This record gives sequence, C-alpha cells and structure tokens, in this order.
Amino acid sequence: MNASLPKSYDAIALRYEVEDFLNREADLVDERKFDEWLTLFSDDLQYRMPIVRNIAAPSIAHEYLTGPLDISWFDEGKETLATRVAQIKTGVHWAEEPLSRTSHLVTNVRIVKAEPSVADAREVEVSCKFLVYRNRNTDTEDTLIGRRADVLRRNGDSWLICRRTLYINQSVLLAGNLSFFV
Repeated sequence: MNASLPKSYDAIALRYEVEDFLNREADLVDERKFDEWLTLFSDDLQYRMPIVRNIAAPSIAHEYLTGPLDISWFDEGKETLATRVAQIKTGVHWAEEPLSRTSHLVTNVRIVKAEPSVADAREVEVSCKFLVYRNRNTDTEDTLIGRRADVLRRNGDSWLICRRTLYINQSVLLAGNLSFFV
C-alpha cells in the first residue's frame, strides 16, 4: 500500500470515481451487455485467477500460485474474453445456454497506488473484495468470494482495466464450470 496517499479531496474523488467505474462494470456483465463490458478492457489485458493451495502457516506467502508459469483457473487476455463472448452470443454454447444469471458485488475498494499522483492519476492500483453469485437453470448455484487486485489506466474521462488478478478463497472450486465471467 502506498502510505503516502493523502486523505485529500483528490483522494476521495479518485476513490469515488474508481468505485463508480467498478460498479458500472459489474452492472454491465450482470446485465449481459458483454460487448459494452469488453470495451472496458485494454488490448494488453491480463485477466487471471490463480489457484490457491492449503499450505502450512510458515509458507503462507506462497499460498497462491502467482508465478508466470504457474497454473491458474484461467489466465486470459482481451482476445480470449472476446472469443468467449462471441461463443456465448451464438446461442449454442452448451455451458451458457440458457445464460447464467449473475450478481457481482464489489466492496472494500481501496486505491493502493496512483501514478503519477492522486491529483493527476493516469494509472491506479486498486484492491477490493468481491462476491460473484451465479444461478443457472433451476438449481445450479455457485458463489465465488475473494479479493481482487486491479490495475486501471486512464482512458479519457473513464478507465480501462489492464490487469485483474482474482484471489478466490476456495481452494477447491465447487462450481461445475467457469463459463460465467468472474
């Protein structure tokens, strides 16, 4: 955490702006406006959900497999997300027909770092907690909970997500698939 972030009007305004952006993003994916949702990601996007292991306390810093060659539940870029959206839109994607109903909750949003400054932020590192609930068909329910580390880049009056890492709390994924967007 950048301990030098001032508790100024600029810091409060930046946090509000980022929270609003993240809430809007959650609404777009929950409303299945996938094409519009995709526009919120940069072309050089890194979108990853590393696997977590149950390990002894002295090694807890290595609980998540975060190395470049470590395996993840998914490790995607914008092109892969766009391909998944295109598959869903065909209407014959077996894992998403009918489409899942999701609710993305984003909370505990904190600006960890702002570059070059809070008053003129062009890139921010954001920490937050998330809960994603999915219901599909009549009785398929999945819940993913964890924390998220995002890097957002200024894009005019808004932001682009250029890196997202999801650290879920579950070491065993109980969802039947990850065909929905986390």
